[in-house]
Amino acid sequence: MRARAPAAPIRPASSWPVFCFQEDWKQKTGQELEIKTSYGGSGSQTRAVIDGLDADVVTLALSADVFKLEEAGLIEAGWQQELPNSSIITNSAVAFLTRPGNPRGITGWSDLAKPGVTVVTANPKTSGGARWNFLGLWGSITQTGGSPQQAEAYVTSVYSKVDNLPKDAREASDVFLKRGQGDVLLNYENEAILATRSDGLRDPFVVPELNIRIEGPVAVVDRNVNRKGTREAAEALAAYLFSEEAQTIFAEEGFRPTSPTVWARVKDRFAPVKRFFSVQDFGGWSQVNEEFFGKGGLWDRLFARTR
Repeated sequence: MRARAPAAPIRPASSWPVFCFQEDWKQKTGQELEIKTSYGGSGSQTRAVIDGLDADVVTLALSADVFKLEEAGLIEAGWQQELPNSSIITNSAVAFLTRPGNPRGITGWSDLAKPGVTVVTANPKTSGGARWNFLGLWGSITQTGGSPQQAEAYVTSVYSKVDNLPKDAREASDVFLKRGQGDVLLNYENEAILATRSDGLRDPFVVPELNIRIEGPVAVVDRNVNRKGTREAAEALAAYLFSEEAQTIFAEEGFRPTSPTVWARVKDRFAPVKRFFSVQDFGGWSQVNEEFFGKGGLWDRLFARTR
């Protein structure tokens, strides 16, 4: 963004309801803000910011990517405590999109391992959404009493049915919806909602009743705002995303709002989830990345077996 009163140039690294923030900021300060946004997968956006994308505020797919910015010296430690709800602005869940009529009868996690079912999901090495999918698959076993060995066997079976691994969630949607590949697509619930609106999906998607709580964080990029003198506006933008107005916009775009007030008003729009588990049930992102997605971790071993 660029302010036309006392200058406060800000550049968010991802586009959310920041345009409504323009009017809010103008009413409070008299400044008119020109908003600049950058779209892309969470992993690629994170790398871009590390490589010099001049973002003041980031909204990413998972907190692990914000921690990468912290490790790179761009964001100060303690960012999760700077904003409400541990800096999580939206929730979501893993959804299954099927072919018209759901010919494979896919209603839950176990159905993904049925013989003959082909699965579309993005690559966990490049996609934050795909990491959530992976954890959803894993947790569907371990959070119902299964052992890690059983979880590994199940996840290996599912990924053996994946023909290719798109780089991000949106490309995975294109592979399934536009190219017609696969029997079922694993993706964000909000992406499934978007598909019903923009791609004319005729059948409702499936949201498993046991699911992982997908948490979307926001953070101010301290090094950039300190250098540019834009901290006040950047912090105001980040805080605004927790407002009732912004949370309502998130809900309209298919995200589960973190505001209890807004959630109470819109929850009937969303599929019921009886139980959510979270990344903390796996030890947090540091342990998850080391065990599952780090070099030589479970994903690397699984990839070698299934490709």
